[in-house]
Order: sequence, then structure tokens, then C-alpha cells
Amino acid sequence: MLIPTFDQIGELRDPQTLKVDILAGITVALVLVPQSMAYAQLAGLPPYYGLYASFLPPMIAAIFGSSRQLATGPVAVVSLMTAATLEPLATAGSEGFLAYATLLAIMIGIFQMALGILRLGVIVDFLSHPVVVGFTNAGAIIIGTSQLGKLFGVTSEKAEHHYETVYNIVLAAIENTHWPTVWMAVISIAIMLALKKWRPSLPNVLVAVVITTLLSYFSGFAMQGGAIVGDIPKGLPGFSMPTFNMEILFELATSAVVISLIGFMEAISIAKAMAARTRQRLDANQELFGQGLSNIFSGLFNGYAVSGSFSRSAVNIGAGARTGFSSIVTGIVVGITLLFLTPLLYHLPQATLASIIIMAVIGLVKIKPILHAWKAEKHDGIVAVITFVLTLALAPHLDQGILVGVFVSLGLLI
Repeated sequence: MLIPTFDQIGELRDPQTLKVDILAGITVALVLVPQSMAYAQLAGLPPYYGLYASFLPPMIAAIFGSSRQLATGPVAVVSLMTAATLEPLATAGSEGFLAYATLLAIMIGIFQMALGILRLGVIVDFLSHPVVVGFTNAGAIIIGTSQLGKLFGVTSEKAEHHYETVYNIVLAAIENTHWPTVWMAVISIAIMLALKKWRPSLPNVLVAVVITTLLSYFSGFAMQGGAIVGDIPKGLPGFSMPTFNMEILFELATSAVVISLIGFMEAISIAKAMAARTRQRLDANQELFGQGLSNIFSGLFNGYAVSGSFSRSAVNIGAGARTGFSSIVTGIVVGITLLFLTPLLYHLPQATLASIIIMAVIGLVKIKPILHAWKAEKHDGIVAVITFVLTLALAPHLDQGILVGVFVSLGLLI
């Protein structure tokens, strides 16, 4: 495969292009740092795993991918699917869980790279639009409700199904709500909503993180029983090859394929939307190669599965990014954060991270496309509704909902 970024090097000789790319890269990093930590927790991993997955992957995807403005890193849906895949195999946050997370990222990357090299990007078409619409809506609801415990400062044992876990959390919240945590969440959400409406040019996520971290520090939030991020290891992630056996490989194989396709569909749909706006040429197979390689590097350097992010790509192109160099700058800023700035995140409330996730996925719940599909082509509407209902009902086994949706879609097509 080619390295498309080489074609962009000449453009960086223009001081204006270099300037806007540097500013765009820094802007994306300001959103990525807190967002990646929140998504890592959604995946059942320590917050710093999100930072590790935000260091090399954005740079690798920018160098070897086809899109100039696609911002790669931890995303909500892939994080949720990572947790759903690994929770039956190991306890969240345990040594085994961390090892399986890195192995899963490598497997996803190898599959994506293979598809790109063999020029089989068309296989993504098996995931029809109705299946993706149904799954995305259900996934957003599952992601949002999975954060209720952190919003109310309560814990509950995980049940067999996600809806049962949510019910248990609600019961625990009725009896034992931790009000300082609730207020911290309310303040975080209020800041993000207010800035989004009245000061959209400001990085609302970063402002919410700074204000709530200061509130946490000066109010003694942790001493009142509030959950905070705590210690984050200082330094860049080191290279490590996860240990595994064939049994684990087989256990992870189906989920690796499903996450590969879902993650790439998210990335390529964002990349296509931006390419239409900038009129750049986009190569789906080259993008598969870049996304695959970024996942492999993420796994080899203690990160987890990544994909293209809609919100951060929008920030990137909105800030004027012209070449993939902006994503290289983003990775460098994350590296600087890991080397020097992690102590500043010690008092960051977990409730703030939960609020960031909820605010990020609200926009993913879209009922109109399902209604439109139902009116335009009833078969598509049926597929979307079945995928939506089954994904909710079978969670945390998300791959089952998608696979049933795919088979129903193919059956109706035949």
C-alpha cells in the first residue's frame, strides 16, 4: 500500500497550511484527552489506556490512511463493544482484561489491514444501512444508561442482561444517591450545554474538565466519598506483545470481525462526508489499511481498539485542518500530556467523565432515519427495528444483535 501523506508534505511548505494544521491538531487534542479517558472507562479499562490509544494511533492513521481530516482514536461504540466482548472472559480492569483488550485491538487491526491489502472494502456493504441505524441507536442508549452509576455515585452487581443491570442501578440510586457526585455531573453537563449553545468556539469538554477538577480539588470531593480518576502513570506507553492461547483467539474472533466492520463503517462514513466537502479523493481500501495499522499499533503499545471519531473529525475540519499533519500534532500533544501533565488530572471526577460520554452519545440517538426507512421501504424499517430491539434485549452481547440483523437483511433481500 502507498503512504498518501507523502503527497501532502509539499503543502506544508506553505506557512498558512502549517499554521492551521498545528492549531487544528492542538484543538482536537484538547477534546481528545478527556474524551479518551472517558471512553477507556466505558471499555472497562483504566483512564490512561484511553490516552495510550490516543498517542500513536492518530498519527499512524493519518500517515497510512486516505482521509486528510479523519480524527482517529477511542470512540464510544467501539469502546462499548470492547467491554461487551471482554467482560465474559475476565473481570473489568483485571490484568487478564487489559491483556485481552490489547490482543483484541491487534486482531481487529490485522483483519482490517487484510481487507485493505486484498482490496475487499466492499465487504462492509454486508452491514446494510438499516442494520447500522438500528444498532447505533440501541448502542447509544446502552452507552448512556451504562453511565448512570457514575452519575449517581452508586454501584451494583452486573446482571446477565444490561436492562437488568440498569434496573439494579436505579434501585441503588433511589436508596443511596451520593449527592456531591450528582451535583458534579449536573455542573459538567450544564457547562457543556451552555458553551455549546452560547460559546461554540470554546472547547466545552475541556472547560468542563478544568472547572470540575478545580471544584473537586478545593471542595475535598474525594474526601466526601466522590470517585476521582486518581493516579495516572507518567510516561509514554511501552511496546509489549500480549500473551494468548488459541482458545482465547477463537473466543475473540467473531467479535473482532464485527468490531472491525462496525468501526470501519463509522470511520469511512465520516471520511466520505468530509471528502465530499473538501473534494479530496478517498480510497476506502487505503483507509482500511490505515485504520488497521493504527489498531495494531494501539494494541502493541498498551492501547485498545480505535476508529474514526465523528465529533473530533468535525472539530478538526472546523478548525481548518488541511492535511494529515494535524493528526500528527494531536498525537504529539497527547504524548506531552502523558509525559508532563498527568498529575493535573488526579482530582478529575469520574462523574465528569460519565457526563462527557452521555453528551457525546446523545447525538447518536436518531429515530427519524428508522421512521424514514419504514415509510420508504418497509423491509428496511423491519430490519432496523429488529436490530434495535434485539441489540437492546441481548446487551451486553452486542454482536448477536448485529448478526441477526445482517441475516434478516440478507433473508429479506433474497
